[in-house]
Amino acid sequence: MRVARVDAPIVWESRLLGIVAATLVVFGVAAVYGASSIWAVQSGHPGSYFALRQLMGAVLGVALLLVAARVDYHVWQRYAWPLLGVVALLLIVPLLPFTRAIAPEVNGARRWISIGPVTLQPSEFAKLAIVAWTAMLAVKKGAVLREFKRGLLPFVVILFPVTLLILLEPDLSTAAVVVLLAGLVLFAAGARIGHFLVLGVVMLPLLWHEIVSAQYRLARMVSFLSAGGDVAESSWQIQQSLIGIGAGRVLGVGFGEGLQKLGYLPYAYSDFIFSTIGEEWGFLGVSLVIALLGLYLWLGFRVARTAADGFGQLLATGLTAMIGIAAILHVGVTLAVVPTTGIPLPFISYGRSSLLISLVATGIIINIADRRPAMVRRRR
Repeated sequence: MRVARVDAPIVWESRLLGIVAATLVVFGVAAVYGASSIWAVQSGHPGSYFALRQLMGAVLGVALLLVAARVDYHVWQRYAWPLLGVVALLLIVPLLPFTRAIAPEVNGARRWISIGPVTLQPSEFAKLAIVAWTAMLAVKKGAVLREFKRGLLPFVVILFPVTLLILLEPDLSTAAVVVLLAGLVLFAAGARIGHFLVLGVVMLPLLWHEIVSAQYRLARMVSFLSAGGDVAESSWQIQQSLIGIGAGRVLGVGFGEGLQKLGYLPYAYSDFIFSTIGEEWGFLGVSLVIALLGLYLWLGFRVARTAADGFGQLLATGLTAMIGIAAILHVGVTLAVVPTTGIPLPFISYGRSSLLISLVATGIIINIADRRPAMVRRRR
């Protein structure tokens, strides 16, 4: 028996990946409606307000997915620098004092750009740009990547100002995710783990400074370390999240029948939607979500492992990790196993920028999958 390469692509993985993503999106729109309808009415909107906005984002996202699935993924390699530059400019816009008309302060942060009906969160687009740029430069450097001065240091020089712009919004959790994504791509490309350890030691004081410089971050960290203590304001969200998940039991209390969203659990349709799913859909609902996300990650990393070239491998790895890290952090927050952050659950949480990037990333992974040569076993 011998193995021969042919030009026919393997299509089942890409098709299944699209089905999984579509299922998560549909489930997400329903979950957003169940978690937000009462809040929408109290805010003076129709009950379907947030769900319809999410649905509009899903329609646009699916269109972009289809485009990304048809465009050769090497275009992200050719235009990685311009893409990073555009994202950096978008990150600067909310920080300017004269742009408050289009980038107002929301809950103490300026993270969004709103022009008419269009609202963008530049830090979400930064994740995609950083993954594509890191994969491009890592492939270009090749074996030199194992050196610190010529290999890893140039990445730090570019990543630092981009991360700083996200920190100034302020958004520590997204900045940390961006750094982690770049690190994972570089590690997959062959960078030395010792260099990461050195950078980690250098970054720890900076990370601690960012935590203690904001009272709410420090309060969240203290609440996380003293879980089970007093129900202070900083730990209220986590306590209510756990109450909601526990109340769901096996089958849930019923779609739209959850109580935690009635003023007890803030952002029940976005930052804590997994808890709402646990309350209304029960153990079966959260198990389905976790199973679908797990299947997505398995398919994404499988595509990365069998990609046609180094750039495809690193790009698929980074994009799959982008979905996986966000999912793990979101679920971890709702279960009180990681400190509270505002990371959305991919494909499901309310937030059109996050949804668009997740669907575009899926389209890119599908394109990488479809451009692989098939491996066919032939009997002699």
